Amino acid sequence: MIRALATFAFVALAALPARAIDIQQITSPGGIKAWLVEDHSIPFTALSLMFKGGASLDAPEKRGAINLMTALLEEGSGQMDSVQYAEAIEALGASNRFDVSDDALVVSSRALTENRDEAAELLRQALAEPRFDADAVERVRAQVQSVIMSEATDPNSIASKEMAKLSWGDHPYATSVNGTAESVAALTRDDLIDAKNRVLARDRVVVAAAGDINAEDLGKLIDKILGDLPETGTAPLPEKAQLKLTGGVTVLDWDSPQTVVSFAQPGLPMSDPDYFAAFVADHILGGGGFSSRLMDQIREKRGLTYGVGTGLSNGVYGETWAGGMASANEKVAEAVGLIRQEWDRFGETLVTEKELTDAKTYLTGEYPLRFNGNGKIAGILAGMQLIGLPADYVNTRNAQIEKVSAEDVQRVARRLLDSNQIRFVLVGRPQGIQASN
Repeated sequence: MIRALATFAFVALAALPARAIDIQQITSPGGIKAWLVEDHSIPFTALSLMFKGGASLDAPEKRGAINLMTALLEEGSGQMDSVQYAEAIEALGASNRFDVSDDALVVSSRALTENRDEAAELLRQALAEPRFDADAVERVRAQVQSVIMSEATDPNSIASKEMAKLSWGDHPYATSVNGTAESVAALTRDDLIDAKNRVLARDRVVVAAAGDINAEDLGKLIDKILGDLPETGTAPLPEKAQLKLTGGVTVLDWDSPQTVVSFAQPGLPMSDPDYFAAFVADHILGGGGFSSRLMDQIREKRGLTYGVGTGLSNGVYGETWAGGMASANEKVAEAVGLIRQEWDRFGETLVTEKELTDAKTYLTGEYPLRFNGNGKIAGILAGMQLIGLPADYVNTRNAQIEKVSAEDVQRVARRLLDSNQIRFVLVGRPQGIQASN
C-alpha cells in the first residue's frame, strides 16, 4: 500500500476491552508461534502478520525497495496477474492488506470462515510467489514517485524528514521508507526479489489471529500461509538506533505566511519503569488535546495556533518525546517560547488532582472504544509481540495507569523534561527566532 510519510504508533495499540481478554499462545505444527483470541459469534477470522525489520532492511543504496516490493504483493502472484488476483480476492469476500514501516512489514488478512482456506492460499501465494510484472512495477513505481513529489512540497513532511535526519544519523529511521526519486527510479526487478528475501522469512514473523478459529486450525492455517517462505531472511535485523538529537533550532526557508513547527527530545522505552508516569505526564502537558497545558497556554489564552500536541513516540528501535504545531510567522517565536516555558515549569510543582484524575479517566476509558473488532484485536496482539509486551498487557495496562501518582508524574518530568534538550525544526519564514546549534 502506497502511503505518505508515517510511522506505526505502537504505543497506541493496546486498547483495553471492557472485560478480560483470553489470549491463547500457540505453536503451529511447523514451529511458528502465534497469539489467538477465539470469538465464534460471527463466522469471520482476522489474521495479522508482522515481519520484523520492515523497510529498515533495505539494501545499501536501495532505499525504497522494500516499500515498493510491499505495494506489489497485491499486484499479482503465481499464475494470476494483478486483475485476476484482485478478482479472486473479491470473489471470496476476503481482503489482504500490505503495509510497511521501518519497524515491520504488516499483513492484515480477513476472511469468512467458509472461504478461509481459499483466502489463505491466495495470501500464501502473494507472499511466496509475487510476480513483479513489468507493467505493475511501473504503475506502482509511478505512485511512489507521486508520493515523494508530494512530500517535497508539504511543509509538514519536510519538517518530519528533517527531524528524522537530525535524530537518527545513519540508522534507517533517518530517511523515508519511500526512498528518493533517484533511488526508486533505479530499482530493478532483481532488487525487488532481493527486497522480498531480506524481510519475508519465518524467523522474523509474529502472528496473531482473532475470530472464528480454534488453536488447532490456526496452527494449520499459519503453516499453510508461511510454510513456503525461507526459514531466515537474507539481511540481519537492525541494531537499536542511537538518538543523535541535540537541543537547538533548525530553520528551513519556506515561502508561507505560517511556520510549521516540529519538536522533539529524548523519550523512554515502554520497558522503562517510568513509562506509564511519562504517559500520564504527556497527556497533561500536551497530549490531551484541549485539556492539555500547552493547548491552554498557546491556543486558548493567546490564540497563537489552532492546535499543538505532544506524544511519546516509541518505535521498535528508538524513541523520542515529540510534538508539533503551526503558527503565523510573526507569532511563532512567542509560541516556541511558551513551549520551552511549559516544558521546564511542568516538573516544578505537582500536577493538580483534577489534572491527574482527568488524564487517567481519559486514558483508561477511551481505549475500550478502540477494541471493537477482530481485525483490530489481531493487529493489537501482533503489535504487542513486535515490541515485546507480555500477553497479559491488555488486561493489566489500565491498572498501571491508575497507579500513577502526582509524585510519579513530577519525578518523571524532572528526570526527562528539559527545554535545553528540545530540537525545534521550523519550516517557514519565522520572525524573531534564529537557527542555532
